Amino acid sequence: MRRRETEPVQMDALTAFGLAALTVMLFCYMLEDRSPWWTLGFALCCVLSSIYGFLQGAWPFGLVEILWALVAGKRWWNRVSAA
Repeated sequence: MRRRETEPVQMDALTAFGLAALTVMLFCYMLEDRSPWWTLGFALCCVLSSIYGFLQGAWPFGLVEILWALVAGKRWWNRVSAA
């Protein structure tokens, strides 16, 4: 059964969570050069998007996002310890 064009598309809570995590992650990534705290924010958003990936059933996405979180966490640690 196809959806009619006039019916509004509903967004569930999980999709809204994933959209928010990825949007804030992009925002933090854009501002990373301004402060190491933006790098930490990016790492935390990677963890959130990984959780989204696992909850959504896309475990490869969840695994890659965990790796991004580890890389960003290491970058944050290097920037904080160098200051």
